[in-house]
Amino acid sequence: MTRYALPPPLQAAVAIRGSDLRFAVRRIFCVGRNYADHVREMGNDPGTSRPIFFTKPADALVPDGATIPYPPGTADFHHEAELVAAIGTGGRDIAAAAALTHVWGYAAGNDLTRRDLQARAKDGRGPWDMAKSFDLSAPCGALAQAAEIDHPTQGRISLSVNGVLQQDGDIGQMIWPLPHLIAELSALVTLAPGDLIFAGTPAGVGPLVAGDTCRVEIAGIGSVTTHIG
Repeated sequence: MTRYALPPPLQAAVAIRGSDLRFAVRRIFCVGRNYADHVREMGNDPGTSRPIFFTKPADALVPDGATIPYPPGTADFHHEAELVAAIGTGGRDIAAAAALTHVWGYAAGNDLTRRDLQARAKDGRGPWDMAKSFDLSAPCGALAQAAEIDHPTQGRISLSVNGVLQQDGDIGQMIWPLPHLIAELSALVTLAPGDLIFAGTPAGVGPLVAGDTCRVEIAGIGSVTTHIG
């Protein structure tokens, strides 16, 4: 039996809708610049942009209904409503036509961002790690199993802050639909069971402050609510 010098970290996991079981999470991949309206609001050209892949640590996951602190090191903390796909069958160089057979389920997620740190990184042509991959930066609702719902190709995705609508789009507006994202990502890394893909955000991203309640909803899939302490 393997012995460790320190206790091993707890296994990150997300809830499963209608079940007491949990989905063990291995890695979190995120996608940038995947909705044209959001690409434009960030000052870029959707006609020439390519999707940007970045990661968050698995222990950045935040369950539905949790209260998290306003993060350190920022004065411009933003929400980003996203569709989350959970990989159930791994692989390398997955064909887009077969990509959805690798998806175990779907959830509503929130790619929390320290926007001022991201702007600073862009200006310096540096990585986004500290803008995106900080503690408690990945709220994720319960997974709806793909076996129980249709694979979503369209459907409203919205986000409200304190009950006021801030983001309102449709997942059918993705520049690169999920099968394309899975194919492209799996050409770069070998996907594995337990990987999550946050698939990008529509326009309307904006600030959160202490005391706010932020709720992401995706039609037919579910929601995730986060309180900023």
